[in-house]
Amino acid sequence: MATKKAAKKSSSSSKSSARKSASKKSSSRKYSPSAGKNVETEMHEMKKGKLKSGRSDKKVTSRKQAIAIGLSKARKEGKKVPAKKS
Repeated sequence: MATKKAAKKSSSSSKSSARKSASKKSSSRKYSPSAGKNVETEMHEMKKGKLKSGRSDKKVTSRKQAIAIGLSKARKEGKKVPAKKS
């Protein structure tokens, strides 16, 4: 019985060390500072009530939607922004 417990402990400790090394890989910036400026300008437009969405020209009221529009514009301009998840 004691050997099974020892085997479980050693296997779980090796998993946690593997996770730690994977998290250290991404040390560089994911979003460029200029992409952040794009999001900032879109947020200001939304707060003023001037931000429109897509072809429908409806007002954007959601904070998340304003951020998504800012990141989308940054991608189109070729700035450093991760690809969309979906």
